[in-house]
Amino acid sequence: MSRNNRGFGVVEALWALAAVFVIAAATLYMVSHLRESSTQFPTLYQAILLANGSVYFGHLQGYGGHQPILTDVFYIVTQTDPNTKQTKNVLVKRGKELHEPDRMYLNPGQIVFVETVGTDSKVAHLIAEAPH
Repeated sequence: MSRNNRGFGVVEALWALAAVFVIAAATLYMVSHLRESSTQFPTLYQAILLANGSVYFGHLQGYGGHQPILTDVFYIVTQTDPNTKQTKNVLVKRGKELHEPDRMYLNPGQIVFVETVGTDSKVAHLIAEAPH
């Protein structure tokens, strides 16, 4: 083995560098999983605003991680009465669409913010009244 003047060879230096990278990768992995599992919300439902302007309500799991999941998903649709031209907002449960989705896997980079849905809010009452 060839050694430099200090007694430390090229092979040993490469192994040391590889060990540093492995330790760094393991540390990043552990930190991301700790952060992912530590996010707890004080209410049953959360409101999620996405970068495209869509707002969804549901149970958010894995927030802060690589693949947050939203279940029991609702969204608001504005309907206009053709006779009176009055509009009203209606809460719709996802799953009635043709592909019958039961969850949404979210891109964490598209989440603008997350808020809790207050237990006494209009949205919480509408969700409670909705068929599940």
